[in-house]
Amino acid sequence: MADEQLLKKTKPEQPLVAYFSMEIGLDPNIPTYAGGLGVLAGDTIRTAADIRLPLAAVTLLYRSGHFFQRLDAQGVQTEEPVKWIVEDFLELLDARVAIELEGRTVQVRAWRYAYTGQSGYQVPVYLLDTDLPENSEWDRTLTGVLYGGDQYYRLCQEVLLGIGGVRMLHTLGHRTIGRVHLNEGHAALLVLGLLEAEQATEGAGPVTPEMIEAVRDRCVFTTHTPVPAGHDQFPTEMAHRVLGDRFWGWLRIYGQDTVLNMTALALRCSRYVNGVAMKHGEVSHSLFPGYPIHSITNGVHAATWAAPAFHALYDRHVPDWRRDPLTLRYAVGIPGHEIWEAHDRAKRRLIEFINHETNEGFDVNVLTLGFARRAASYKRVALLFHDLERLKAIAKQAGRIQLVFSGKSHPHDQAGKDLIRLVHQFRDALRGHIPVVYLGNYDMVLAKILCAGVDVWLNTPLPPHEASGTSGMKAAMNGVPSLSVLDGWWIEGHIEGVTGWAIGDRVEACLEPKEGMDACHAAALYDKLEQKVMPCFYRDRNRFIEMMRYTVAVNGSFFNTHRMVAQYMNDAYSVLESYYDRVITG
Repeated sequence: MADEQLLKKTKPEQPLVAYFSMEIGLDPNIPTYAGGLGVLAGDTIRTAADIRLPLAAVTLLYRSGHFFQRLDAQGVQTEEPVKWIVEDFLELLDARVAIELEGRTVQVRAWRYAYTGQSGYQVPVYLLDTDLPENSEWDRTLTGVLYGGDQYYRLCQEVLLGIGGVRMLHTLGHRTIGRVHLNEGHAALLVLGLLEAEQATEGAGPVTPEMIEAVRDRCVFTTHTPVPAGHDQFPTEMAHRVLGDRFWGWLRIYGQDTVLNMTALALRCSRYVNGVAMKHGEVSHSLFPGYPIHSITNGVHAATWAAPAFHALYDRHVPDWRRDPLTLRYAVGIPGHEIWEAHDRAKRRLIEFINHETNEGFDVNVLTLGFARRAASYKRVALLFHDLERLKAIAKQAGRIQLVFSGKSHPHDQAGKDLIRLVHQFRDALRGHIPVVYLGNYDMVLAKILCAGVDVWLNTPLPPHEASGTSGMKAAMNGVPSLSVLDGWWIEGHIEGVTGWAIGDRVEACLEPKEGMDACHAAALYDKLEQKVMPCFYRDRNRFIEMMRYTVAVNGSFFNTHRMVAQYMNDAYSVLESYYDRVITG
């Protein structure tokens, strides 16, 4: 009772953190996410609700989603709009705001999704929508497609997210916000909305250095990629034309006078900046010298990504794991046969799904490797097929293997689409030797089945291009060890022969040509598969189960969003203590 009274006394009336993200994976049936960035945002919101963190999130409503992927027999990807009924999942709010694009007024409304955490606490997510009859036909499409259209379309969306999002929060009554978190640079234009609010507070005079510093003191920026395509840039003329003289003049204060660089803007306007793994923080610092860039390694929401069989297992042996995933370290005491039984149930679910979808005749007793990522060149989806004869020899001499792949390519990424087709060609070349499937339309539903059901998770990024990666963390939550290149989170999560296996040595910088690195890593991958992974799986099952146990205890207990959000609270949202003090004493 005393705890409940204290909680009521300390519960803020306003959200402490406003979390802005271009995409958020809220629910498998709400297609407002494209991949890892959005799923991470969704896991962050789930954890905020679990721990009663006063947070409100802002994103856009995508009526056509990212896209529904279809693959033909040769692996040719085609995209279709996602069909979903907005009203079935979201609550329409009365609030309206307006933004200006090229001098014209665009009306914006908001829908609310309230996520209820393990604690019963709700975190609101506001999804902005321009599909209103008073807007022009083109402006109504602004909240149609995630990562669609051309540069102009993207810039208009980012104006809507940043400036429109701040105005909507204020209209909804959320004015006293301690921190504003930019989840990637897409939301950087929110600095203009915050400056606008500061200016109004001070009587609509000119923007002063004190206003700029006040805005900077509230902003936290997380950068998610070292890959250039992940950092949006827009031509000066376009940005000036879309934003107008007043806002463009403000942007010039931040040095945006030659090109609108969203990452540079976010760096300049934030008091705290972080990468999403220790290595990524180092790489980001080298990309953006002069800025102090910290590291907070990503995580996954434990209760979301543990398979039903592992829910039951953890409930029996580690009953507090949902509330405090750190207690998964006690998985070291779970009997091995129970871990294997839970894995067997998760694997059978995957194998049944594969056979139902592909008719490939996958066998539950065969070592199954999984790889599911966005089909981008640096992720090297085809590295395992570098030497088909060597791969066939391994399968013949060391034991049978079967391979399952999945992942979408961005609609405009022809190289990524070509990689999907290439995997299908290798599938055909290996027919009769090694079963290979490529499952279409990778989403949260499929990810839950796939990450939990494979025996070993494969990851082969070209270093140092992996910012973090969370698919291997989802697998670890189900005791699935990784076989991965030492990049991103795996540098921190890897203990050789304990939580998985490394492919090659740690590479500080990619000094060799890509072709040389591919050959080097492929050879290391084949050696590790033949000499370590397969003998362990087929001839030392107890040792393999012990690795599964330590994968949960070491990696599952650490690489989760409860630990990650706690780090944000301590390091980035460090206003917490003073904010709660004001609420208590006030």
